[in-house]
Amino acid sequence: MEFDIRVEDYLDDKLQSTTDFDHLDTLLNSVEHQRSQLQSQLDNATKELEEARRSSAERQAALAAQIDEFQKLQQSIDVRLKIVAASDAPDEAIRRLEQPMKQLHKVDLAHRYLLLLQHVQELRNAARAHLPQSPKAALEPYTELKQLSLRLRELQGAADGAAVHLVAHVESVAEALWDEMKKTMWSELEVLLKKRGWPNVDPESEVDDEWIQCFEKLVDLQVPEVLYSPTLVTLLPMDVMAQIFVKEFRFHFLSDKPTSNPQGINAHCFPWFLSLLDKWEIFFRENFAPVLAAKFGQTEVSNKMVYMDPGCAFIASMLPVMREKVNVTMAEAVKDPAFLSSLLGQLMTFDDNIRSGYSYDGGDAENGWEGLTGEVLNTHFRTWLEAEKKFALERFNGIMTSSDARKIDYDFAVVGKTKPTFAAVRVADLLRSVTTQYERLRRFSHKLRFLIDIQLAILDDYHDHLKGTLEAYQTMTSTVGRAFVGVTKEQLAALEGTGALETLCKVYGSADHIINALHDWSNEEFFVTLWEQLQTRAKANEDQSNLAGGMSYDHVKDRISSVVGTEDDTGVLFDETISAYTMRRKRAQEFLTQVLIQNQKKAFAAYLKRPQWSTISDEPTSGEAYYQLAPTAELGEPLAVLKRDLDFLSHALGTAVFRRIWREALEELNNMLWSDVLMANKFAASGAAQFRRDVDAISSVVERYIPDGSIALESIKEALHLLNLPVEAPEENSNTMTLKNAVDRVFTDNTEAKKVLEELEIESLSPPHARQILQRRVENAE
Repeated sequence: MEFDIRVEDYLDDKLQSTTDFDHLDTLLNSVEHQRSQLQSQLDNATKELEEARRSSAERQAALAAQIDEFQKLQQSIDVRLKIVAASDAPDEAIRRLEQPMKQLHKVDLAHRYLLLLQHVQELRNAARAHLPQSPKAALEPYTELKQLSLRLRELQGAADGAAVHLVAHVESVAEALWDEMKKTMWSELEVLLKKRGWPNVDPESEVDDEWIQCFEKLVDLQVPEVLYSPTLVTLLPMDVMAQIFVKEFRFHFLSDKPTSNPQGINAHCFPWFLSLLDKWEIFFRENFAPVLAAKFGQTEVSNKMVYMDPGCAFIASMLPVMREKVNVTMAEAVKDPAFLSSLLGQLMTFDDNIRSGYSYDGGDAENGWEGLTGEVLNTHFRTWLEAEKKFALERFNGIMTSSDARKIDYDFAVVGKTKPTFAAVRVADLLRSVTTQYERLRRFSHKLRFLIDIQLAILDDYHDHLKGTLEAYQTMTSTVGRAFVGVTKEQLAALEGTGALETLCKVYGSADHIINALHDWSNEEFFVTLWEQLQTRAKANEDQSNLAGGMSYDHVKDRISSVVGTEDDTGVLFDETISAYTMRRKRAQEFLTQVLIQNQKKAFAAYLKRPQWSTISDEPTSGEAYYQLAPTAELGEPLAVLKRDLDFLSHALGTAVFRRIWREALEELNNMLWSDVLMANKFAASGAAQFRRDVDAISSVVERYIPDGSIALESIKEALHLLNLPVEAPEENSNTMTLKNAVDRVFTDNTEAKKVLEELEIESLSPPHARQILQRRVENAE
């Protein structure tokens, strides 16, 4: 049905009009042609299908045959394996072949060894053939030989140390070849130098081209060594030119000449060395700097002055003999601590001159040259530290035992500044001198050791001395202390007068001086840098048992500061020491205040018992007449004691602490006068006037030494102003407030009492105080 529809559609498509019938033959021919093509395609497809089926059948038959053949072969192998397993013939054959195979392996190995040795010899000969004409060309076979040596050593480790003699031989050949190459080039430059009369040439002259070319060839030979060596390499041409100076150095300083005496190293050896550098520095730089710049300017060693600056290269060639001299000298110095101390200082100065004067970096562009001092201290630091510590402690003990150690140095500062003892000044100077001994050291652990083992040790000893002084004072001045310890009459006599004040001022001034010195040092660049290094190391160090120089984190923290290793950035190197001295200073200040108060109580004892305050006198006391009165006779001693103590402390203490101590003492005096005189007695007009005159006399003495210092007595002075109100108003000023008027108003109420106080310009008293004071007048006894 579908076929019919398709035919019908086809005919409809081709025969759409009557004219299409005219082409019917053409249409039939086309249809016949298409049918023939389709039939041909069908025949071809049928033929290919038959061939594919036949090929598949043949492949299946062949595969089946192969499977049968494999199975037969497998069965045959299984049978033969059973036969072989039951026979010992193969083992016997293997045993017979073992020895010949071993011999064959040895012969093969020996042959390879010979080939390797032959190649080594060929490389050596090839390098020799290029010298001295072309060092660069000679480097190629030498480099190959050196790499072969390194590779053999690497393989030997993986092979459990095999071929020991072969590896050693190749290494020795490589080293010998390198020495031979350098010797050959050395000899060429040496011959040239003899022809030029070196070193008898003008230091300001220019060298000829042949000299420069010979210099350049030696540098060419060393370029790979310089670039790949992890340590400093002295330049071969500089070694050649420096050898004459090395010989001269040995003649003068490493022989039996007087100049070889170890004690004269700073007087003869170091100056000779530095003058030699000064003489030839410009000569080397002017003539050979372009060569070094061309060879190393674009390499990874371009930042190392020892390879870029001929002057520094010359220093590197001369330092080995100086190092030898220093080691010889150190061998003698360790037997003499005084010489050792001076030698290390001289050696550090020499190192500084080399660094700063010639920009010598020792091949370490990042950290710089550690100096001969650093090399020496790697071995002898502990010996030197102990020597310096011994000297410092001896000087400290000498300071403490000197005759004037415990005397106040009044000339140390101007008036208004706290005065330390001579001992405190000298201890600070001693600590400063210790700093100069180690501040030029480059290793952090060495500097920290000096700080803790010497400086902090001395500070601790001096702190203990000040603490002991305060404890002894407390023992002598306390009843319990005198009872249990016992105090001599001489000791008590030493505290009479200003003795106690002087003892305490010595402690206060000494502690204050050390504290100020430590604060100043904490802001210096050296100690700030040392603190930052300590913090960095403490934060990064995982081994808490060895923070630096064998010292644990806890030990350093206890001696330096509690914030070591924390994020707190307010700490300084002397935190713990400053804290300890601050406690001593504070305690001394407290004792000073107590002494002043005790002195006042003793001096005013008679004055407080004066009974005449209520006696009525006929002398006029109105207005300002009380100024005309003389101070009470019993006030003579208190004023003398007050003046004595003020005068002494004004010279010994700084203005701030002087005022602070006296403010507390005068406040206590104010309270004593208030309670033991004003509130304990009745006052007639004359008694009130006399009391006011006495307080003014006290204020006058205070004001002479402490401007505005009598403000501490303000409450008693205002109380006396109220107490001295007249019974009657004077004729010349009838508006003056009288005693009666004040009493009437003050006792009315608080509001009226406050108005009275305001009118009298009294600020420190309250209404209840005013009532108490007015009741002290005999006129108001009832």
